[in-house]
Amino acid sequence: MAVIDHLVYAVPELSTAVDWIDEATGVRPALGGSHDGMGTHNALVSLGECYLELIAPDPGQPDPPASGSARPFGLDDVLAPGGEGQALVGFAVRPGDGEDIDDVADVMAAAGHDPGPIADMSRRTPDGDRLAWRLTFPTNRTVPFVIDWGVTPKPNTTQPGGLELIDFAIVHPRPFDVLGLVTALGLDLTVTATESNDQPAGLRATIVGEAGELTL
Repeated sequence: MAVIDHLVYAVPELSTAVDWIDEATGVRPALGGSHDGMGTHNALVSLGECYLELIAPDPGQPDPPASGSARPFGLDDVLAPGGEGQALVGFAVRPGDGEDIDDVADVMAAAGHDPGPIADMSRRTPDGDRLAWRLTFPTNRTVPFVIDWGVTPKPNTTQPGGLELIDFAIVHPRPFDVLGLVTALGLDLTVTATESNDQPAGLRATIVGEAGELTL
């Protein structure tokens, strides 16, 4: 059985988003580091059993070329003029006890969802430590990608705490397209229908801290 590892929230500017989360909830996310070669950097805050990742363009890295690899999670489209501006753009699951990333990928494939290739990833923390993990790259925001931290401490255990995830849902015009996968993975989340068939699929989460509640 897989476990929700983290939610990914795209923002245009990282320090502004950190201030926003701090003011709204009373807990300040910690700077995570840069994803070299991907044009992004992040900040993290624990939600207990999982964590929230704020991801933004990294001004210390060049913009992706007009033709070639774009930033992950469709970040460039979200932040482009006319885009959403900021949004929950994905979520990761990690293997349960006694399982690894290949086991979870096999479950996804058996449920009719190609998890994609597994890649080795790493980043440097602001303190210079190297973190390493394996993951699949997401195909769309309502299908989870898989991450396996191996011997690296899971960020939900190392980042600032005090927030709780009180609601997390996939909102989809055809809920049964993803309900089978959610059930196969044993995930604790809600799958609900959009208000109309024209409304695009997406994610919704509510977090709460001592200073208040925030819906993403």
